[in-house]
Amino acid sequence: MSIPFSNTHYRIPQGFGNLLEGLTCEILREQPDNIPSFAAAYFENLLEKREKTNFDPAEWGTKVDDHFYNNHAFKEQEPPEKEKSQTPVKEETPVTASESSEEDKEKEKNAAVKIQAIFRGHLAREEVKKMKQDDLEGKTKENN
Repeated sequence: MSIPFSNTHYRIPQGFGNLLEGLTCEILREQPDNIPSFAAAYFENLLEKREKTNFDPAEWGTKVDDHFYNNHAFKEQEPPEKEKSQTPVKEETPVTASESSEEDKEKEKNAAVKIQAIFRGHLAREEVKKMKQDDLEGKTKENN
């Protein structure tokens, strides 16, 4: 027997929300016919990538969320031996060409994915428009 208004609160495991968000984005982007099999293939692919690259998107998402919600914990604190009268000197690390090109490649990859998704959506809308038009023409012929 279930209790309709129980005050039981379930905690979502860290990283689980990020995994589901990624799956949701891919489902919306690809528009698969069989969502459960698509989800299984998606998670299988994700596991293979994680094993090859040692990059876990769930762990990364957890760190990003933690950084967002606990931002005060990540602020740098001045060591106690520094005096307040001294002006802070920022040490800048020079950005090498390989680092900036990696960032550019990632931005280009994300832009390409967005463009492809938009184009697929356009093609799908055109196809639906054509199907509706064909249905209308078929109904008008039947009525005549």
